[in-house]
Amino acid sequence: MTDLATKNEADGGAEPSAFADTTATTAATAVLDHPDAPDAPAAPGALTPESSGDGAAPVQWAPAEPAPKKKRLWLWIGAPVALVAAGAVAASLVLIAPGTAVAGVPVGFMTPGAATDAIDQRLASTSLVLGDGGPTVTGADLGATVDAAALASAAFDERPMWNVTQWFGDAVDAPITLDADAATAALRAAVPAAFTDPTPAAVSFDGTAFVVTPAVDGTGIDVDAVTAALHDAFVAGKTSATIDLTSSPVASPATTEKAQAAADQANAMLANIGFYVGDERTVPVDAATAASWLTITPAADGDFTIVADAAKIQPVVDTLAPLVNRDPVNGTVITNSDGTVLETTVPGADGRVLGDTSGVANDFANQLASGNGAYALPVEVTPAVTTTLQRLLEVDLSEQRLYLKENGNVVDSWAISSGESRSPTITGHYRVNSHYRVQTMSSTSATDPYWNYEVPNIEWIMYFNGSQAFHGVYWHNNFGTPMSHGCVGMPNSRAKQIYDWSPNGVDVWIHA
Repeated sequence: MTDLATKNEADGGAEPSAFADTTATTAATAVLDHPDAPDAPAAPGALTPESSGDGAAPVQWAPAEPAPKKKRLWLWIGAPVALVAAGAVAASLVLIAPGTAVAGVPVGFMTPGAATDAIDQRLASTSLVLGDGGPTVTGADLGATVDAAALASAAFDERPMWNVTQWFGDAVDAPITLDADAATAALRAAVPAAFTDPTPAAVSFDGTAFVVTPAVDGTGIDVDAVTAALHDAFVAGKTSATIDLTSSPVASPATTEKAQAAADQANAMLANIGFYVGDERTVPVDAATAASWLTITPAADGDFTIVADAAKIQPVVDTLAPLVNRDPVNGTVITNSDGTVLETTVPGADGRVLGDTSGVANDFANQLASGNGAYALPVEVTPAVTTTLQRLLEVDLSEQRLYLKENGNVVDSWAISSGESRSPTITGHYRVNSHYRVQTMSSTSATDPYWNYEVPNIEWIMYFNGSQAFHGVYWHNNFGTPMSHGCVGMPNSRAKQIYDWSPNGVDVWIHA
């Protein structure tokens, strides 16, 4: 207690009890922990802010300091790391794997779109030196192209960034093509001495037909070799390479084969060229004249064209009218009672008059250019009239007379000798079935001498009923009396007349 008293005295205060000290501390703590609580009554012996307990000056209690908050450093570090990780994952889904190259163009960490641009730009800028110290041409000059979009897409599909097993893979090849025309133009401009122009084939007329002068090849630089060299430099990742120039033949677009095809077409036209009425080539045109109308030349693509000059055709058109116009020619035909045409004695021909020819020259020129040399003329046709003659050979046995009839009218008549009573001419309707210019007529019989005979050199024979015929008779002149073995005989001159007048099929009427 002494020490405590001494201490309290030194501190200028009485010695408090241990119980009072503890209670006061607890109460003070309770008040401080609940600042909004109502004032609580002081415990016995407790000190209050108004009193120290011994009449001394009031004691001031300092407020307790709040406990320090715990620091969460992992939040400040983890959030950026998480964002970076999420971005990396997202990027790995749209980027090509690192270490990937397409034809020597690094495309790792690129999107397919950016890789496409990079491949195209690298190819366009890749250059070739044409010979040691020679001029330079670029891929762009040569019209070089590559399917960059497809290559970039394939690289991404096969080697996405997220697939670490595909990182730093082998370079992908990239086939390239050159625009032949652009490449040739660029090479010709760079090395003109390496080029000689080809000689095109030509078509000309030699006085008889169109003939061909063959094409002759020129020379140039082998575009395939240039393509290969540009490809090798491109896939190796080189921006420039030197190549040795390789010469190659340069064919003319106007080839010998194309020229020959044009010549053949023109010669085919010369074979039947002319002005037609129906199927008739009414006004032929000779080959030399027709050839003078035509010009055969190659177009830019090498195909040959045939051009006809309407002004050169017009003078021939001006001469057509008298060659085309004609009066109709009436025809004549022979028929039988059935109306069957047995013979055309006079061929009929329609008349015609040439129509308007004001556009013929231009129309024919256009037609010749298409390969057709048969021009159909405009004509007005006057039909011919055909006369029909129905002919009949009529034999009146009672009169012993032959009548020649046309359309029922008698046109001629004369006496004949028909068969005797022992061998009569058989009555009936028949038709002439055959003609013989001359024959020997004969018959034999072992029992009847009447039927034993042989008569040579019988002329102008026409059979109509078995062995019965019309024919000439030179061994008698007793016409008007039956004298034959069944035939109808007459003078040779009359027999020839009906022989020429009666074609096979003409009607025959034998009656009493």
